[in-house]
Amino acid sequence: MEDRHGAPVSSGKPQSLEIYEHALRSLNCYRGDPVAVIDEALEQDPDFVMGHVLRAQVHVTLWEKSVVPEVETSLARLADLAATSNEREAAHVRALKQWVSGDWNGYRQTLDLLLADHPRDLLALQVGHISDFFNGDRDNLRGRVARALPAWTKEDPGYPFLLGMHAFGLEECGDYRQAEERGRQAIELEPEDCWAQHAIAHVMEMEARQAEAITFMESRKAHWAQQDNAFQFHNWWHTALYNLDQGQAGRALEIYDQGVRAERAEFQVMLLDAAALLWRLHLLGHDVGDRWTEVADIYEADGEAGFYAFNDMHAMMAFTATGRTQAAARRLAEVEAAATAEGTNGMMTREVGLPVARGIEAFGREAYAACVEQLLPIRYKAYHFGGSHAQRDVIHRTLLEAAARAGNGSLLTALTNERVSLKPDCPFTRKLSSRATGGLAA
Repeated sequence: MEDRHGAPVSSGKPQSLEIYEHALRSLNCYRGDPVAVIDEALEQDPDFVMGHVLRAQVHVTLWEKSVVPEVETSLARLADLAATSNEREAAHVRALKQWVSGDWNGYRQTLDLLLADHPRDLLALQVGHISDFFNGDRDNLRGRVARALPAWTKEDPGYPFLLGMHAFGLEECGDYRQAEERGRQAIELEPEDCWAQHAIAHVMEMEARQAEAITFMESRKAHWAQQDNAFQFHNWWHTALYNLDQGQAGRALEIYDQGVRAERAEFQVMLLDAAALLWRLHLLGHDVGDRWTEVADIYEADGEAGFYAFNDMHAMMAFTATGRTQAAARRLAEVEAAATAEGTNGMMTREVGLPVARGIEAFGREAYAACVEQLLPIRYKAYHFGGSHAQRDVIHRTLLEAAARAGNGSLLTALTNERVSLKPDCPFTRKLSSRATGGLAA
């Protein structure tokens, strides 16, 4: 048997495979709950190998410690089915074992090899693309999809999703014109592709096209801001950033309440967008009311410390902004311990996560020179702990504010000059430039 994209499937009743296709499209579009969908197939067909694979891979895309037991449960069932699994499915299982063990680079490499043999495995393409994002591998964000594209045609179901993924990879590699072209092709062919929408949003962020971007996002809300869209919070986050850089902090907070944090879910990917937006407002001196409290409370009880350095950075922001010095100290100790561990996150933490956590903690103590000392050396290698250019910009903004508050006018001027060269038309950049040239007063 094969799925509708031509990838081989070892087992499964026709009805199970049909449900699998619905679950995969749910993942592709970030609409609904693909786990709930595939559970229907597994209930009636418990030996359906690709059903268990998809279920595990969807959990991996959340990239947090809380899902490890779910992935391990799927792996245990897949071990029972190993004798009936085909080579493609076995490769997925090897990758999942590597992810659970903390060998995230191994996970991605196994998917690379799987896709060389099965470039029409849309599940492997999407989870591999997401894993490249979490690991900050911009070249493979672009390359993974580029290697598979020749095996697809415009008429193939799922083809627009490849264009959307390729668009994001191109954007992260700085090819903004081709990225936007790919992204617009994707949403023309598949209007529900909110990842392609997100890729174009990134282009507009990097090119400081805020006013145009607000119109673009608001005009297409019907396609990406549906109630059952699991990715809408992040596209709302981008929309809030545009408004904030336009000097519209009030509107940014409205979007926070109605979009970014409309659902008080505890998933790390959702929490970090909340923390990242509130921290930008914090740096600018805006009063956000009690919004930090809910986020910080969740971070204090999440049990995620030391699992993924990028998430730890955002927890530190929440603790620092709310004055939770003990929580910040505990999280920092966990990050220091993670920096001594093996595995991909150990590398991430040593390279970037630990100095960033120390820098944010120093900022909270008003030790601004110490914050500069931690952040300045790592600002150009921050990609090592994942995220996008837009997300990691929070490190640059923190560094700029720390330099200003430390009274280091020459560094503030130098960093501002650099930013002006990249985003001369950004209202935030112009205000920053005026601050640098007019003295250090806010």
